[in-house]
Amino acid sequence: MELNTSLHWIDYTIIIVSVLAAVAVGVYFSKKQDSTKAYFAANGAVPTWAIGMSMFATIISSVTFIAYPGAAYGGNWILLVQGLMVPIVLVGIIGYIVPLYRRMIKLSCYEYFERRFGSLARYYSSVAFILEHFAKSGTILFLMGTAVAIFMGFNDNSTISMIIIFVGIVVIALTYLGGMEAIIWMDVAQGFLLIIGGVLAVIILFIITDGGPGALLAVASEHNKIDVGPYDWDFCERTFWVLVINGIFYAVQKYGTDQTIVQRYLTARTDKAAKKASYMGILMSVPVWALFMFVGTCLFAYYHINSGDLPQGIRNDDVFPFFIATEMPIGITGLVIAALVAGAISSLDSDINCISACVVEDYYVRARPKASDKEKLYAGRVSVLVMGIACIGIALLYVSWGGDGVLGTLFGLYAILSAGIVGIFLLGLFSRRANWQGLYIGIAAAIIFTAYAVLTTTKADDGTLFLDLGKYNFPHHTLMLGVYSHIIVLVVGYVASLCFKTPLADKHLTIYGYLEDRRKESQK
Repeated sequence: MELNTSLHWIDYTIIIVSVLAAVAVGVYFSKKQDSTKAYFAANGAVPTWAIGMSMFATIISSVTFIAYPGAAYGGNWILLVQGLMVPIVLVGIIGYIVPLYRRMIKLSCYEYFERRFGSLARYYSSVAFILEHFAKSGTILFLMGTAVAIFMGFNDNSTISMIIIFVGIVVIALTYLGGMEAIIWMDVAQGFLLIIGGVLAVIILFIITDGGPGALLAVASEHNKIDVGPYDWDFCERTFWVLVINGIFYAVQKYGTDQTIVQRYLTARTDKAAKKASYMGILMSVPVWALFMFVGTCLFAYYHINSGDLPQGIRNDDVFPFFIATEMPIGITGLVIAALVAGAISSLDSDINCISACVVEDYYVRARPKASDKEKLYAGRVSVLVMGIACIGIALLYVSWGGDGVLGTLFGLYAILSAGIVGIFLLGLFSRRANWQGLYIGIAAAIIFTAYAVLTTTKADDGTLFLDLGKYNFPHHTLMLGVYSHIIVLVVGYVASLCFKTPLADKHLTIYGYLEDRRKESQK
């Protein structure tokens, strides 16, 4: 596919300045990084609004900027359903989760899993987090690199690879030098830039389309683009109900078991501030998810009206980058591309910092319990370098494999690599009767089920399944795989726990201790 696009020097200047600003922020905050608490938790002194903006920027990434418009262009808004479940679930649980973690852990949220169920639960959950975010980071870097290459007028693997390596190095520099405080403040700027980029895209689409917004909305309505169906009660396809169920577990996993979010709870001054930041982050995310879905819908309508303007064979994920490169005015193009790159940086720096926090707290400290804080800080910096390079390597693998259906791959991997963590968390939070023996049986059952489901749905290069059991192959959509693994751990873990006579868990490790403390406070 030939793409005759090019960037003006003004656009290049805007992009380069915005990227170099990330390094400058890292350098500015580098002098403050004199302890692990500063490096990974910003000494617990970040303003509430900045933490909320950072949570938002971490969740909203290149996947939102490129793949959401691509998904809406090729289909409808069904992927938004998952995000809509998050604020609904958070209303019920965030008040318990935040004080629990701020009271129970030093840095790694998987420390709670160990205190509740033993060291294996901690390692299992920590490894699942690391694998999941490696997969996510590779996807984000790949999508960003592909889009920027299109803007530059190239769509070859060597150009994409160079962009990935360059941005990856910038992310490593920001994260290595500035720690979590630099990441949060850079996220604030990048979050605003991302919103501006999406709004500008919609405004320009309204302006350049004959008939304006009315014409775009008429075409979208005619083709049922602003819809979240199909609504069939069918778990074999990506239906509304599949996304609802998956979204409920996604919300608990993201805000209850994901180190990138939990670590930000620790950067707040108080429990109340951390709760407010959480609400702010998700309440900003949902409208922006919808904004970029709307961008994809408008793109569909625009190119439907102006048929023939798209290159033949262009992928859905490449439509928005092509539009930016060919239809936006000089300067605005650079600003929107800078927003795309900013989205990638804001997610990647957080992932690398939080993965490194897990490496230090879950593994290095266990191997060297007498290590000084200076040694732990050094280990954290080294792990940032290693993790950053590894993420670049994963993105380059995406380049060599090709990126068709990247968004579907991302959500599929997210479901598979979740590994029943939500089941572990809910079991520990709501049941004092659950014990480590029962949980480990539940985890084993989830691993066996996941292996069966993956092997009977994954095809080799020749098109054959790795394991073909005929009518006994896993029949449902990949998004349900992660949901089932959570449920298996929860149900099997609880039932198996009843077979072992153990003392009830400390109530302060469960929701019941929190509720008791609240009652005592209200009686004073």
